Amino acid sequence: MINREYKKFEKNRDVISFFSGGMGLDIGMQKAGLNVLVGQDFDEFCVETMKANGHKVLAGDIRNIQPQEMLDLAGLEVGEAFMVCGGPPCQPFSTAGKRLGINDPRGSLFMDYIRMIDYIKPRFFVMENVKGIMSSPLRHVPISERDKNDPEEKLGTVLDVILNEFGKLGYKTVYGVLDAVNYGAPQFRERFVLIGSRDNENIFLPMPTHFQIHQNPEFRWRTLGEAIEDIENDDKECAALSDERKQYLHLVPEGGNWRNLPQDVIKEAMGGAFESGGGKVGFYRRLTYAQPAPTITTSPAQKATLLGHPRKDRPLSIKECARCQQFPDDWIFVGTTAAKYKQIGNAVPIGLGEAIGRAVIAAAEDSAIIQTKRTRGTSVHNKIKDAIELGGSDYGN
Repeated sequence: MINREYKKFEKNRDVISFFSGGMGLDIGMQKAGLNVLVGQDFDEFCVETMKANGHKVLAGDIRNIQPQEMLDLAGLEVGEAFMVCGGPPCQPFSTAGKRLGINDPRGSLFMDYIRMIDYIKPRFFVMENVKGIMSSPLRHVPISERDKNDPEEKLGTVLDVILNEFGKLGYKTVYGVLDAVNYGAPQFRERFVLIGSRDNENIFLPMPTHFQIHQNPEFRWRTLGEAIEDIENDDKECAALSDERKQYLHLVPEGGNWRNLPQDVIKEAMGGAFESGGGKVGFYRRLTYAQPAPTITTSPAQKATLLGHPRKDRPLSIKECARCQQFPDDWIFVGTTAAKYKQIGNAVPIGLGEAIGRAVIAAAEDSAIIQTKRTRGTSVHNKIKDAIELGGSDYGN
């Protein structure tokens, strides 16, 4: 049932964005048909990027922003916004108070995101974050540091706290881990997604649109080659490798890494990392055009997490990383090369953002389900649906 107090706003499709960054999630929402009125970020380069692309933005630390400021800038009333979206960092403030564990979102910017939603009262909210939030435990809080009013303070996970806080606001929620490759992004990128409904509507996580195996190429996973092969010579803005690392990368074939170096140079090329444990798959990694890319990072030239071009002796360029995140070619990133890589690497792939936006719109319009009495022959679709509801991405196995 729609909250009667806000029924007059039910046709609204306006969105307020927090922690907007390079605006990957926001662009996806707009492609889905939503209207992102205003964004917010603390990072000066992110703010300038938003402005350069014609978007309204409130700059500053969310801890110092009053929610009414965002409503005034958006021209909305309390309860009018269709959605609030964002990815609040859940890193803790270890000195923020006696109750706060090192992974406790009560000590992070997450609580300010809650504060905004509590005041703005959007019909829906979307929160995205790293997938580790699903299992990250709260730090043990010594008895001496516990709240005197709650001496039996119970430990749990970061997710427990997050769900509890949204529950206090009265929002119905659904959550899981989604892999952007299943929504058209040419990279593997798993993100935690939480969707909330103020009015107890039938929200759901978006169903996959792209598959590893499909008879129609339009619905198969997109490869790195499809995304960047036409711009491989447009590398004017690109992080540099040292001559030594470039020399070793030159010896690695497409799709290979340090293990494919000649045996007589591996130890020298790896240095101290040669004796360390782990698979070290990112060392001297050269990507392949034939597969989706690994997760695009904020520093694709780092030694241990190199995203080497399939054919050239360099990391992926700014433009290539932006293509992997599905940014439009005319999207303007402002700042140093390092700042641009950071904006791109921290973004939500636009295809995933669009899928989330479409799922929320379908819930709002109550149009997602085709009601039928027939159930025969639908087992494969139910398997996909069940996997998504459980937050999994191995729906094809």
